[in-house]
Amino acid sequence: MDIFWLFFMLSALQPVIKQRLLEASRKRLIALIERQRKSRVVLLVHRQETMSLLGFPVFRYIDINDSEEVLRAIHLTDPEIPLDLVLHTPGGLVLAATQIARAVSTRKGKVTVFVPHYAMSGGTLIALAADDIVMCAHAVLGPVDPQLGEYPAASIVRAARQKPISEVDDKTLILADQAEKALFQMEHEVTDLLGRKFASEKAAELAKLLTSGTWTHDFPITCERGQELGLPVRDDMPENVLRLMQLYPQPIRRQPSVEYLPLPYRTGEPGPRKEISLAFWPHALAACSATANVSGGCRELCAQKRSNARELSVIRLAMAAAADLVLVRREPERFCLPKL
Repeated sequence: MDIFWLFFMLSALQPVIKQRLLEASRKRLIALIERQRKSRVVLLVHRQETMSLLGFPVFRYIDINDSEEVLRAIHLTDPEIPLDLVLHTPGGLVLAATQIARAVSTRKGKVTVFVPHYAMSGGTLIALAADDIVMCAHAVLGPVDPQLGEYPAASIVRAARQKPISEVDDKTLILADQAEKALFQMEHEVTDLLGRKFASEKAAELAKLLTSGTWTHDFPITCERGQELGLPVRDDMPENVLRLMQLYPQPIRRQPSVEYLPLPYRTGEPGPRKEISLAFWPHALAACSATANVSGGCRELCAQKRSNARELSVIRLAMAAAADLVLVRREPERFCLPKL
């Protein structure tokens, strides 16, 4: 019975401990990036959450709480200090995104927005206010045309105009009126943001293109398309920013649809593998769990287990890869990891 309760307590504490270690890893990496770039780093990351009890999805987006936190971080940073924003978001409330965008556009110091994967709608609005936009090769921005409920504002206006007014119900007329106001307000806002970096004619042209419903709301504006539009976009994404995004995993409550070995494969060494015996693997895993410092963990393990150099190299590989390691079964009594 005592063993059962011990197992129960460890099982209950394991997610909490894992989350605390993940948060500590995030803070260390954020601090490292700030030292390297001499800037303030702020992340705005939205993942689809899953309720632990009922299991239904909860979609995250930019809301007033997000704008409050970002504005507080900006307030705590001297105006001359560079600001680095990492965006991973589907968009959100116009008011919240506009607040952040205005705060970004009026800063004296340089503001750089990093988009590792996507920053749609309100995320794009924030990016347009920055001095530089750094995207991965396949990352995307999107149009900033306003949405009223489930319908695009531009489509509501067009639908109302295609019928005689006598055939349009009152609700549609009210929606069309609100949609026209939303389109005007967003075009004016984007023109003002871009007018700080472009000539007035160019800013007005881009604002009209991005806000008038030219494309569907999920149209992908890639790095190449952004450059063609004249946006300050480049693709030299720092490796540490990508590493930081790995510390914000999507909560998984079912079998993952994408699976691979989470290790870098470099040209010239794609195939050879190093092996570690099943008997020795618990020691390596214990070293991974006991310490976050690779070299310190290896020294400790070497002193305790008198491991040879070959085994230590595998442990360094395992500790540097990730907290959750993927094992590949090849023989009845052996596991293998790709060689770096």
